[in-house]
Amino acid sequence: MSDPYRAAALAYAIYGLVYLVGGLYLISQGVGVMGASTSGATTRTMLRWGLVGLIPLVAIPWLLSRPWTWFGGLVSRPVFAWLVAALLAIRAFKVGEIALRGGPISFQVGAVVFLAFTVIALAFVVRAAAKPRPMIP
Repeated sequence: MSDPYRAAALAYAIYGLVYLVGGLYLISQGVGVMGASTSGATTRTMLRWGLVGLIPLVAIPWLLSRPWTWFGGLVSRPVFAWLVAALLAIRAFKVGEIALRGGPISFQVGAVVFLAFTVIALAFVVRAAAKPRPMIP
């Protein structure tokens, strides 16, 4: 892919899909947000979190994949890519803590898998964000 933003959008979409499926699986097993236990996965809970998870899964790749700018260039696709990269770096740090700290072996293995997808998506988004932009005369 010659456009690093489109590659970043695809990498983020794959990352988002892995997180959505993994998160729904964890909820179904009684593991809630930030690893806290839940009282049980109801259909309503699964549906709610599934719909919430679809928002970034659709919106972020869409915003990364096409050029846009707001407020005279103050807010733009490169700025957005840096914001996404920062959030992915925080996510990688948090998931890395879980992977290193351990816990039930399946939870630790899951954290390592999530960490790998997070770091790969982060690399693609940083590559896009760091792409030099032509100066507008």
